[in-house]
Amino acid sequence: MIEFYLNGEKVSTNVADDTPLLWVIRDEFNLTGTKFGCGIAMCGACTVHIDGNAIRSCSYPVSLAKNTKVTTIEGLNNQHPMQKAWVEEQVPQCGYCQSGQIMQAATLLEHNPNPSDEDIVNHMSANLCRCMAYKRIHKAVKRAATDSGVGYFDPAADSQLGA
Repeated sequence: MIEFYLNGEKVSTNVADDTPLLWVIRDEFNLTGTKFGCGIAMCGACTVHIDGNAIRSCSYPVSLAKNTKVTTIEGLNNQHPMQKAWVEEQVPQCGYCQSGQIMQAATLLEHNPNPSDEDIVNHMSANLCRCMAYKRIHKAVKRAATDSGVGYFDPAADSQLGA
């Protein structure tokens, strides 16, 4: 039996140790906000937090989650500055990658509450968006930094990004 905390609640599973955490989250605990994208940890759609770090759950064996704190998009409770900024900047098009994008961006602000444009690009570069909403994603990250009271949001500067 593998026990861990999922969105603050202690849970356990009896699946095989090498089962990807993604499938445990989706199939056993019915939390479907975390998406399957590529299955090889390259696209970022399956991004969740483990002990505050962004990981790709599609290739992360559930056995490694033992005694950790796993947070999914549902665990952010729609109150995270990143989620609010996502709505304000109207980021999603198809929406498929958005939970992974938000989870990746949330770790950036956790570790760097006032990221530069270069910091945002570097941190978010491994998360793919098939709709190419990268400029809106960038603006949302900057807005979330501002709304959390730390960063500086300048819409005029963002026009230079072609947003």
